[in-house]
Amino acid sequence: MNKIAINTPYITLGQFLKLANIISNGGEAKFYLSQVTPLVDGEPDNRRGRKLYPNMKVTIGKDEYLIVESK
Repeated sequence: MNKIAINTPYITLGQFLKLANIISNGGEAKFYLSQVTPLVDGEPDNRRGRKLYPNMKVTIGKDEYLIVESK
């Protein structure tokens, strides 16, 4: 499982995609999410504004990511 560290209370799904190097810029998020539906804590969600908090798990295909607080 890959860990994505954030230093804010939350990030959006669109920001997460960029941080995880799945997309190269924020403008690609809308198109990417129209083609791929990630699982957020086991539930399908393709809203790029979805807030992701520490300890939430995002699954895209076979890749799993855990949102963690930056220390």
